[in-house]
Amino acid sequence: MRSGTGVLWQLLEDLVGHARGARLFRVLVIHPDLAADPGPHVSRAVVAQALNMLLFEDLLQRVPAAAAYVDRSLAQGRTVLHDHGAVRTVALEGMGALPAGQEGIARVLRPLGYKVNGVYPLERLRMTGRSHAQEDYPEEIAQFFISELHPERFSPQFQQAVKRVTATSEDPVTPDAALLLNKLEKACELSLAEAERLLPVLVKVFDRQHGEPAMADYEALLAESPEMAWISTEGNAFNHATDRVPDVDRLSDELKALKQPIKEVVEKSQSGRVRQTAFQAARVKRSFRGADGSVIEREVPGSFYEFITRLRLQERDENSPLDLSFDSSNAQAIFKMTANTKSAHASTADAKPAVGKK
Repeated sequence: MRSGTGVLWQLLEDLVGHARGARLFRVLVIHPDLAADPGPHVSRAVVAQALNMLLFEDLLQRVPAAAAYVDRSLAQGRTVLHDHGAVRTVALEGMGALPAGQEGIARVLRPLGYKVNGVYPLERLRMTGRSHAQEDYPEEIAQFFISELHPERFSPQFQQAVKRVTATSEDPVTPDAALLLNKLEKACELSLAEAERLLPVLVKVFDRQHGEPAMADYEALLAESPEMAWISTEGNAFNHATDRVPDVDRLSDELKALKQPIKEVVEKSQSGRVRQTAFQAARVKRSFRGADGSVIEREVPGSFYEFITRLRLQERDENSPLDLSFDSSNAQAIFKMTANTKSAHASTADAKPAVGKK
């Protein structure tokens, strides 16, 4: 997709500059109506598309294997259809100024036209996942898969560690942004200047909102839930972004042949219509507070990049909608990518499981 003169292009160029905006237009598949929308007002769908493009770019900056894959795709004349981004949250009241659980994310997605598209129990992880799809362009604008961890299902010591880690959380949504979100929810559009004020705040929502955790708390969380340990260092950053590809099995074989850090097993949904695999998580260095007040640096799992193939609900009918659902078993296996290297290669049958920056 070439850059152009539409309001989406103008919005991105104003926010991130010509070079970054042009690259995002080259990398990502964008619905022609969104790319060509002349404005002058910015629709909720355009805001949603712009947010996903900026979050996708952020993920590439944090996951070297993903950046290399995208560079290789561009060199081969292939673009990326961003299918969904995943975010992890904690279903706990009293996390500083941050709303509990998925509401911290969902409250900014609703004005962008998102609605819950499915609820998925993640029992092995003691979490619940929810997919959110954009109403105006459900197949073309990326979904969000928001998971909530339930601390009350863990030990009292674990729960106390969660409270200590999250107690310093700040709310990234400013009063001005809240007013703009309210206006967008009612009018379904903003002026270009308003959208330019709102988008940087929306990007900050997908970050770590609490301070650096204590090493003792991190170890306590890691012992019972690699997912919560991951949240303690990475927060609400994109856990992964996803390329929707025609044949994930074929791509998996290609990436294995290139010695890429790809999951050994392709996960298949119960319906057979959704197949997923992923790169192993990037390794990142994070700081922790020692018991004596010192700063400890440790390498931990960061985010990763996923690949998905979605078939149509009626396979032989090209007019049939895509299967936009997720699968609890698939999801729990994919979550393993942020655990240790050994378990990152496990299959669904073995599945059990681990960005914010400050």
